[in-house]
Amino acid sequence: MKEAVSSIYSPIDKLETVGPKRAAELNKVGVFQISDLFYYLPRRYLDRSYIGKIASLKDGQETTIIARVVNSELRRGRRNRFHLYVTDGTSYLTCVWFSKLTFWLRVFKTGEWLALSGKVTRFEGLQMIHPEFDRLGENAEGELVHTGKIIPLYPSTEALTKSGFDSRGFRRLIIKLIHNYKDKIEETIPADIITRRQLMPLADALAKIHFPDNWEILYQARERLKFDELFFMELLIALRKKHNHTDSGGIRFSKVGDRVKTLIDNLPFELTGAQKRVIREIYTDMKSSRPMNRLLQGDVGSGKTMVALVAMLIAVENGYQAALMAPTEILAEQHYYSIGKTLQPIGVNTVLLIGAQNKAEREKILDVIATHQADIVIGTHALIQDNVEFNNLGLVIIDEQHRFGVIQRARLREKGLKPDVLVMTATPIPRTLSLTVYGDLDVSILDEMPHGRKPVLTKWRSNRQRSKVYHFLRDQVAAGKQAFIVFPLVEETEKSDLKAATDSYEKMRNSFFRDYSVGLVHGRMKSTEKESVMSAFKNGQIQILVSTTVIEVGVDVPNATIIVIEHAERFGLTQLHQLRGRVGRGDRQSYCILIAYGELSAEAQKRLDTMAATTDGFKLAEIDLELRGPGEFFGTKQHGLPDLRIADVVADIKLLRTARKDAFNLVANDLQLAAEGATGTRHHFIKNYRDKYDLAWVA
Repeated sequence: MKEAVSSIYSPIDKLETVGPKRAAELNKVGVFQISDLFYYLPRRYLDRSYIGKIASLKDGQETTIIARVVNSELRRGRRNRFHLYVTDGTSYLTCVWFSKLTFWLRVFKTGEWLALSGKVTRFEGLQMIHPEFDRLGENAEGELVHTGKIIPLYPSTEALTKSGFDSRGFRRLIIKLIHNYKDKIEETIPADIITRRQLMPLADALAKIHFPDNWEILYQARERLKFDELFFMELLIALRKKHNHTDSGGIRFSKVGDRVKTLIDNLPFELTGAQKRVIREIYTDMKSSRPMNRLLQGDVGSGKTMVALVAMLIAVENGYQAALMAPTEILAEQHYYSIGKTLQPIGVNTVLLIGAQNKAEREKILDVIATHQADIVIGTHALIQDNVEFNNLGLVIIDEQHRFGVIQRARLREKGLKPDVLVMTATPIPRTLSLTVYGDLDVSILDEMPHGRKPVLTKWRSNRQRSKVYHFLRDQVAAGKQAFIVFPLVEETEKSDLKAATDSYEKMRNSFFRDYSVGLVHGRMKSTEKESVMSAFKNGQIQILVSTTVIEVGVDVPNATIIVIEHAERFGLTQLHQLRGRVGRGDRQSYCILIAYGELSAEAQKRLDTMAATTDGFKLAEIDLELRGPGEFFGTKQHGLPDLRIADVVADIKLLRTARKDAFNLVANDLQLAAEGATGTRHHFIKNYRDKYDLAWVA
């Protein structure tokens, strides 16, 4: 192969065997440079390593043989076919093709040696139908690429296949790359780590991941590439955390202030021990000159909002503004009313900024914010728009932070000059993932529920018991309680057997619950419609709220004591737990009833049994992680972390911990990655991870 380039970082179309048209298709699957092809990993492998003798082959056997061509012919008949006759000296075998007949006539030469892989069948003697093959030349010295070893199968597309990039085409190209460019692959991990962890050199790993000599070698190659991914992810986190802890240019909130003491003294309840501990942790950060970058993790109903309120009031007492961003207008309004009501008597001005406001109202609020007449600003994505200017923003709080992209979170922070940042989530993060998703944050956990809260009694029932469930719900409503009924879809579709919220709402309000006020809320409604319905539900005008999962986060109606979740088998544990958190907000006994349909899979059965057995969100999160993988927790686009092609933060947790230790040790001793042994690490980081660096810290 006469390639005109010497750098593995040259564009892929510089390869003579690729060219611009084929390169355009490769670009669509993320292959832009020659180096990207080394990381275009096989989706699975075939074991063609057993090489047999023709005389000993059995009908139905998968094998590879090495044999010499003795003859070939086109056979005419009801179905035309091409026959190739070969021998290895022990017996004869016929290879048969039913397509591209004249092409095969031109391909093979009498006397040349072939390696042939396929399934042996017996029909007028031994034969292989459409075998894979390698041409080994007249002396049988050619290279095995498609046969005789563990063979990689590559992901492809219809367009790639038409361009010659099926698995066979990828194998031909990649093995040439390995021959021509393997020695140009720069090592990325410091030599002492490679030696200590007994890792395969990177160049060897990238060659053997494609063409392993055996399964053990393949395992070692995969472990090396997994380690690389996890090491650089943790290096990114370590660098950001080190920067955070050495940055002394933040705001020093020097006093707590009388209004904070007044607020806490006048609360109609006592703060839990966990709330007091977390407030101390947050204030320790706030009085430091290092910008706070803390995660507040707490189960549904654990009192995060009160902790956030105290933090905001500390900022206000020190002459700064505070901003709280929520993912929905429902939740933002709820925060505004509850926080505003609490703080107004002690002279703190709170304003709300959401998209639903009209232009005149909005202009007035923007002026109040810009002139520091507003102490606390609560809103949605509207807070990060260009025309929103704060006067002296000192504290940023992001509620249900996983609902926001990393860019959005960064833009809110940029509204101030190195403000402190507190991100909150009611989605318990499994401890397994806290090393990755939140590895650069300081973490506070509210692990204690407010006094007097009763655990929500949870049961699951089959759809055959649905009528009994709804009689129980009706009895609860008749006693003055309110209820949620949740459906997974908005409308019925021809392809779905799920109950839909809109259809069921009409049936319920006109039949079984016709004596009660029934409302409907779903994600496709306009914001004003949703707000109107939710407001009526909060005020008790609506007794039963039929909903989709739009009520999953933040809706707080203390009088709602029962939630029925239809098709509960279709939800993950974390989402079921979030939905259950909509009830049990007061001191009365609340109920969550899960209705499941059809024959349940073992996994669905375990989810429902687990929900009924525990209300511990962290325990549920760990089980959900085991059942579903890191999925929604580990959304790399949300967290600004690199994508993982081969590693899995759950399955490879031991390797993750090792990589984390090495990455953090490296940063502790060499923040600039300037030591001689870290040159390759530095180059690889700058080239592949630098764009993630500035965003990763925003959580």
